[in-house]
Amino acid sequence: MNTELVSATILLILVLDPFGNLPIVVSVLAKVPAERRPRIIIRECIFAFIILLAFMAGGRTFMQLLKLSDEALTIAGGVILFLISIKMVFPSKEGIFGDIEGGEPFLVPLAVPAIAGPSALAAVMLMASRNPDQMLTWSIAITIGMVVTMAVLLAAPWLQRVLGNQVMTAFERLMGMLLTALSVEMLLTGMRTVIQQYLH
Repeated sequence: MNTELVSATILLILVLDPFGNLPIVVSVLAKVPAERRPRIIIRECIFAFIILLAFMAGGRTFMQLLKLSDEALTIAGGVILFLISIKMVFPSKEGIFGDIEGGEPFLVPLAVPAIAGPSALAAVMLMASRNPDQMLTWSIAITIGMVVTMAVLLAAPWLQRVLGNQVMTAFERLMGMLLTALSVEMLLTGMRTVIQQYLH
């Protein structure tokens, strides 16, 4: 078995964080009719899959054209995750991402930044830039990671029925607290790198 494929797949499943996205999916799709939710989840996962493949293929070039650094991506991702996590811990009537026009998401916020978030985009760009000759391996890893993510997210309504709204709300706030810590760590990592560059 290809060890690089296994390690890349595990890494992508971790950064895609399907279980961490469960509360977000439940919250965003709360006002959507139950029969439409699976189609929306599949559609948004396909969007996220395409975006990840696009960033793997040309993300580094795109960042270079815009003169964006890895540190800028890390800090921006930390800010976005921090804002999302605060709304998860202190929910409002409008939901985590505010009122969605038309009642259902399209591309934003489920495909981006919930599924294909800054950490996932950075991970696929890093894999492609370090080993550009392994693009097929990375593509397979992304495919497997997305299939696992889709399966977990499709189970979100069932988990909500089994566990109940109170447990899902508690889980959402717990994940919000963990996401807050993760976002702060991303900000600190980006700022630490920038400071070190200026000191040297």
